[in-house]
Formats: sequence, C-alpha cells, structure tokens
Amino acid sequence: MSAVLKPLDRPAPPISATLAGFMAGTAYAAIPAATRERAKHLMLDAIGIGFASTTFDFARASLDGARALGGGGNTVVLGMDTRLAMRDAVMQNGVLMHGLDYDDTHVPGVLHPTVSLLPTVLAQGAALRASGRDILAAYVLGVEAAARLATVARGGFHTLGFHPTGLVGTFGCALAAGRLLGLSEAQLVMAQGIALSLAGGSLEFLEDGAWTKRLHPGWAGAAGITAATMAKHGFIGPAAAYEGRYGLYATHLAHGGRSADAGNGAGPDLAIATAGLGQTWELHNVAVKPFPLCHLTHACADAAIALHRRGIAPARIRRVIALVPAESVQVVCEPVQNKRRPQNDYDARFSIPFVVASGLIKGKVGLAELERSELVNPAVLALADRVDYRLDPDTGFPRYYSGEVIVELEDGTEARHREHINRGAADRPITEAEIIAKFFDNACLALPRERAQRICEAVLGLDRFSDVAQLEALLS
Repeated sequence: MSAVLKPLDRPAPPISATLAGFMAGTAYAAIPAATRERAKHLMLDAIGIGFASTTFDFARASLDGARALGGGGNTVVLGMDTRLAMRDAVMQNGVLMHGLDYDDTHVPGVLHPTVSLLPTVLAQGAALRASGRDILAAYVLGVEAAARLATVARGGFHTLGFHPTGLVGTFGCALAAGRLLGLSEAQLVMAQGIALSLAGGSLEFLEDGAWTKRLHPGWAGAAGITAATMAKHGFIGPAAAYEGRYGLYATHLAHGGRSADAGNGAGPDLAIATAGLGQTWELHNVAVKPFPLCHLTHACADAAIALHRRGIAPARIRRVIALVPAESVQVVCEPVQNKRRPQNDYDARFSIPFVVASGLIKGKVGLAELERSELVNPAVLALADRVDYRLDPDTGFPRYYSGEVIVELEDGTEARHREHINRGAADRPITEAEIIAKFFDNACLALPRERAQRICEAVLGLDRFSDVAQLEALLS
C-alpha cells in the first residue's frame, strides 16, 4: 500500500511581491465606482488645503529652500507662480497640502495618505502625459497599499517616535509612481526594497512645534519617485522590505530588544499588509478633517464646542478633564506644561489643553483660533492651565479617535460630553457636499471663487482628462 503524500507547505510570498502584483495587475475598471468617486473628493480636499497654505509663512520658506536646491524645472507648484524640478515640486506640494494639518487621515493606520500620494501621481503623471484615469488608479491603489502597511503597526510607529506618513508613505509613493512608469512586478518589488533605505519621519517636532512634519509627505513622494525610477533602470533593492531581518517592521517597531505596541499589548500583525486586497477598499476608512488640528484632538474639540453651546461660562469652570486614548497621550497631552503653552500655531494643533480651552471659550477651533493673538490670549491660557487628561476607559481607538470632556464647575456640579465616533470616521463620514464646501472655504483664501469653481469641476471630472497635464496647469 503506497503512502499518502501530503503537499509541502509553501512559504508565503514576501509582502512586497503581493503588493507588486496588486499594483501592476489591478485594472482601473476593477476599482469600484464609489471608491473612485470618493478618491476624487479626497484629492479635492487636499488641493483646497494646499491653496490655503500658500498664504502662510512656512509655504514661502519651503519654496525659497526648494528654489535654492535645484533652480528651474517643468513641474507645477500648487497655487504659486513657479515651476520646479519634479521631485522638488512634489516636496513643496506635499508641504502645502499637509502644512495646516487639515488633511485626511486613514484612521486605523494613523496615516495621512493623500498628501504624499497626490503630489506624486500629479507630478509623475503630468511628466508622462498620463490620463486622469491613470493617475486616479495609481492614487487609489497607492492608498490601499500604504494604509495596510501603516495599520500593520497598530499604533506602534508612534510609540517609538516615527511618523507613518513619512515612513510608510514612501512605499505607497514608490508603488504609485512605479505603476505610472509601467514597472513590472519584479521591478515593483525592487522599488519597495529601495524605498526601505529612503523612508523616514521623526515625531521630534512635537517637543517645540518645529516645522519638520510638514516636510514628511512631500519627501515621501520624492523618495518614492526616486525608488521607482531607480528600479526601472535596473537598480537592485532587497526583496523582503517589510518582514526581513532588517526590514521595516524589525527596525522601526523594536527598541532595546522590545517590540513596540499600540499601548494595548497588540504588536504588529503582518497579515494586515495584504488582507483583502482588491476586495476591501481601505480608502473608505480615510477620514476628512473638520478641524485644522491633529486628528487625535478632534473628538475632544467637538465635545468642548458642544459644552460651550450649553452656555457654560468659563469663569465658572474649576477644572476640566479630557478623556483620551492611551495611544494619543505622548502626541497631544505630554509634556503637560508644553501643551498648555504652545509656542506657535503648529504646536497648538497638537495640544489637548489649548484645543479644549479654545473650544470651551470660543465655541470653535478653526484657522482663526490658531492665530498668534489667540496663542497668547489670557483667557484661553488661564483655562488651558485647568485642563488635565485621563485615559479613556471606553476608547474606540484605533477604529475611532474617541474623546470626552468633563467640566467641573465651582458649585460642585459637573457637565460632560462624549464623542465616541469622531466626525469624519468611516461610520460618521464628512459628506461629499461638506468636502466641496470645505474646499471652497480653503481655496478662496487664495483664489477668486470663479477660479476655485473651475478647479473643483476639473478635479471631480478627473477621469475625463486624456492628459493630466491639463489639470496640473489649472493648479499653478
């Protein structure tokens, strides 16, 4: 009687190979129409923010630096009367789209995908005279890859001080640029391996409100284009960019022999990197921001505004407690004294004490509430001194960025408001009509309404362009 032979277990292909196959093999028509439509609205949101940013000092400083680096070029800089070399323009456009911290976030991955991928596909697509459908597909598939790669960490990148938008964004941009360049699956694997040596992004800006985070998405785009172009010309990168002995997760989720977790004991899950590709569309988990603030503050901002609307007088407030996810503490709550005295508008965007105090007093937290005059407003600062935080025992993180504000009044009574599902999350989305309204609010800070209208119509009709350079010219 012959023995029954069992099939040998075959090792799973490297993550980079699976993502390469998805990127090269997914047709435009395979992307659901609803996903493509949402993608165009996410693009519109980022473009509006980019125009608004041109009115701020950081935009001029970064443009001056980019000009000094390389001189002229042919790639459009959003809202500015200049063109730069492709990678310099991608860097600058990323600064503009991300600079106000008003851009979208993939909630489970704590990642800002559009502000690295959109500058990348616009610039690479215009250079190649690609169609609107070409860049829309590259953008969507890039979001799918980057979102999963960031979610693998389950918050662990932040724990060790890495910014996923700069770090993981580089791989998404390498894949998106590679698709536009027509790379084979083997070349796309190489592009991801090359990206491993180019990716980075530190959270040290949190200590003093430095501007460096603004560079991360555009740098990811420039690095992604570099990686894809090198791979196209035969440069060899490592095949196991993610799960290798010195791959992304081994090097960026361990410190002193200890694996980082998300604050809840959950370490990285590599299976997430390729789960549901082509079936579950993570783009729908990308949340549009209602506030120009770090997303981790949004629930508490809305809660403070709700309490303001109840007519609570700031002078009656003895103490305020903000309930926050454990994963957000080091980003928006600590060091407490620094957070109570933000040094600039960027510092304030990452401060629970300032955001909550502003919401309670002003009933809103928008760009006007981040002006220099408000950062030294005695009433806001006095209330910020009375804002403390506690860990939220009922947090919905990472699915939601939950938050609650509890106000203790001088007479001993208490008022509280909870936002378990932050506005913009997949289960409480900002509507497409609201995104369009936000676009006009932002774009019209720098443009006449008629010009903003033409841009809006062009972006929402992106799939009808035979040559995306036509759209790019509208954005200059």
